[in-house]
Amino acid sequence: MEAMMTYHMQKQERQITDESTLKNIIKRGKYTAIALCKDNEPYIVTLSYGYDEVKNALYFHTALSGLKLHILRQNPRVCATVVDDLGYIDGKCAHAYRSVVLLGKMHVVDDLAEKKHGFEVLFRHLNEDTERYKQRGLKDDAGYDRAAVLRLDIEAVTGKAGR
Repeated sequence: MEAMMTYHMQKQERQITDESTLKNIIKRGKYTAIALCKDNEPYIVTLSYGYDEVKNALYFHTALSGLKLHILRQNPRVCATVVDDLGYIDGKCAHAYRSVVLLGKMHVVDDLAEKKHGFEVLFRHLNEDTERYKQRGLKDDAGYDRAAVLRLDIEAVTGKAGR
């Protein structure tokens, strides 16, 4: 994963550069806050995700219409963050955490085979019973037409650890 080098981290001792550690933070996470921007107006949304390590991408499902999709059609560039909460440090007035910031491009997935793959990745990542959820709303191919699938291709990542 390429690191974002535009700015340096002020507290270098907190920077995470090890690729396996960065991937581990993404694997442990369940939600990401995604920042989008259209016409110089920011918008942020928190979504659950599935991580496809082979494609170095995050998959999401969402409604077929709405503000996210409206913005992404005009500007697919996004920034996202995942926080690995390691808990409050008793008596220190501090909190332990690790986090990553991801930069990339968000795509609306139209291909049925990739939509199915995206849902599989999402369900497996969230430790859900994939078959149970398929039976609930994805019994046949028509079920996949009732939801949008997004794929965030990760282009750069930085990491930071606190206390």
